[in-house]
Amino acid sequence: MTRYETVIGLEVHAQLKTKSKIFCGCSTQFGVDPNENTCPVCTGMPGVLPVLNRKVVEFAAKMGLAIDCEINRTSVFARKNYFYPDLPKGYQTSQFDLPICERGHVDIVTEKGAKRVGVTRIHMEEDAGKSIHSAADNASYVDLNRSCVPLIEIVSEPDMRSAEEAVAYLKALRSILVYLDICDGNMEEGSFRCDANVSVRPFGQEAFGTRAELKNLNSFKHVQKAIEFEVERQIDLVEDGEQVVQETRLYDAAKGTTQSMRGKEEAHDYRYFPCPDLVPLVLEEAWIDQWRGELPELPKAREARFMKDYGLTPDAAQVLTAERDLAAYYEAALAEFNEPKKIANWIMTDIMRELNTRACSPRDLKLTPQGLAALVRLVEQGQISAKSGKDILPELLETGADPEALVEAKGLVQISDTSALAADIDAVLAENPKELADYRAGKTKLMGFFVGQIMRRTKGQANPAVVNQILQEKLK
Repeated sequence: MTRYETVIGLEVHAQLKTKSKIFCGCSTQFGVDPNENTCPVCTGMPGVLPVLNRKVVEFAAKMGLAIDCEINRTSVFARKNYFYPDLPKGYQTSQFDLPICERGHVDIVTEKGAKRVGVTRIHMEEDAGKSIHSAADNASYVDLNRSCVPLIEIVSEPDMRSAEEAVAYLKALRSILVYLDICDGNMEEGSFRCDANVSVRPFGQEAFGTRAELKNLNSFKHVQKAIEFEVERQIDLVEDGEQVVQETRLYDAAKGTTQSMRGKEEAHDYRYFPCPDLVPLVLEEAWIDQWRGELPELPKAREARFMKDYGLTPDAAQVLTAERDLAAYYEAALAEFNEPKKIANWIMTDIMRELNTRACSPRDLKLTPQGLAALVRLVEQGQISAKSGKDILPELLETGADPEALVEAKGLVQISDTSALAADIDAVLAENPKELADYRAGKTKLMGFFVGQIMRRTKGQANPAVVNQILQEKLK
């Protein structure tokens, strides 16, 4: 057992789903040609003035309300000064000592149980541009489409003690952002990204160890692997009598290691000062009351309702509510066929497997919730076998066909007519006199043989439950 305790704090940047940037009217659309979504404001031309996007303020406040933050009625924008090629103004407009939200929390659950992670602050800021390095051209290029795109930075307390807790916190945070419909949560496109501050200390020591900041974490898997590697690296240094250096480190996913990038800056290195181009932001009580009233049912509340109303296990409720679209898909299917556990089982196994394979959202499926409900109803009412249902599911997902029509067209309707099945069973027993005698002599495992013969005779269309019932009566 390790003698060291891990201490983790996360800084999460969430790109807000506004149509225009935070201080200008340029589009925030992703994937356009380099420098297409730019103007004199977001490229830092001399003499321009920023104008704050009201929607950014609303979205930031709603995130704060969702995680029980205190919403500061007055907050101030500041200039964070540093010099990168992709920061044309030479500073980033952010918030420092007076952010919009402070002192919230996020509740998480891991294998070790429930835990509350404190949130220090949420502040609004603009994104920087993007540097693109071309080895072929032996040159670097700057794309300023991302410059001035609105972000909120969510800074946690150093409350997490393992990589597992850090990932659980990130997933909970992402889920809330997506439920609020203020961020799409796409880590690959960079609209949800985080930096991890990691340190170690001997158990029982109150003072924190020297921390390293980990960057380039664009998936939950990378967050987990990077933190685990960094913890081992720091423990090895301490055990060898060496010092952990406060620095920024990049995670190399190919090697599974972290590498030194630069010395870690402190707040004074950025020379923060209030932005002279933006007056203090003052929020009216009526706005905050309105935004609080517009909050949707959030993941934890929906999870509790799924357990209470639908009798789902905690694990099932957590899986089905983690993604807003999946929860909506589930409830829409339930509205058509009220079998909560049956629908949940199909979604958690077959549907989610297809979603993972296709790397898509439930909204992208051609099989509607109503179509899934119709398929499950066919299985539960015995009109088709569960195997037939699973066999045709990929085609339903691909085409969006009506399940009843497809079952009819493929001749998959189960034979449940007792008189017709009795005739087939009699024929099978007559064709297998030796097996029949052996069964009656005590070899009851031959029941499976008879069922198999009957299914073969009926080309798999016999209702297994009805077959078993009739067969047991005839074999007595």
